[in-house]
Amino acid sequence: MTAAWNKADLHIHSTHSDGLGKIPEIMDYVQERTDLKVIAITDHNTIDGALFAKSLEELYDFEVVIGEEISSKSGHILGLFLKETIPPGMSAAETISAINEQDGIAVIAHPFANRAFGPFGLESVGKAIFDVAFHALEVYNSSPYLIYANRLASKAFAGGQGIAATGGSDAHVLKAIGKGYTLFKGETAEDLRHSIAELETRACASKGGLSVALRYAFRYPQIRRQQSWNWERCKAGK
Repeated sequence: MTAAWNKADLHIHSTHSDGLGKIPEIMDYVQERTDLKVIAITDHNTIDGALFAKSLEELYDFEVVIGEEISSKSGHILGLFLKETIPPGMSAAETISAINEQDGIAVIAHPFANRAFGPFGLESVGKAIFDVAFHALEVYNSSPYLIYANRLASKAFAGGQGIAATGGSDAHVLKAIGKGYTLFKGETAEDLRHSIAELETRACASKGGLSVALRYAFRYPQIRRQQSWNWERCKAGK
């Protein structure tokens, strides 16, 4: 029997970095307001939020992937299926090597985005994607103002071989969750991993992009304060 296609949002932030949603709020929102089967909590330079979400997983009808958005010297890289936090400040190659050592999956996040939203913002790897061996490319990111960057990512993906496509919301507010997602065969986190390995995932967008953009604009001062607090903690090594 052919496996059904399901949705995963592989790029979600919580209050453990610069997101405005607490982990229990995120979990409840996914359960009650989306049809996602898998989510990844990918806070900046920490897996604490993801570990917390994973500990609550059995209470919900979807699965959690432990992730992290790592600030490499070349830009932001998503590590999925991690066991330990990967430190920021390494080269892209070193960061991906650290992800591989944990048998994780390395995804280049918003590869052509302009820097935005402060010190933890949309730091793109850009042309460095052609110099490192990663597993997947975030072809769709539902953050505001990334229409052109998404087009560039799609174009780069179209010319590549052996690279899976992913989509994510890059949600910093609850109502953004699921606005960008990865379509995969199956319904579990392991099915998702298999789909990425088999290069059969698809990057997709949900409706409501304008409302999400307006919501980001309205909540931007709060996001900036959260980023500044986490940036100071990061510099202090906490």
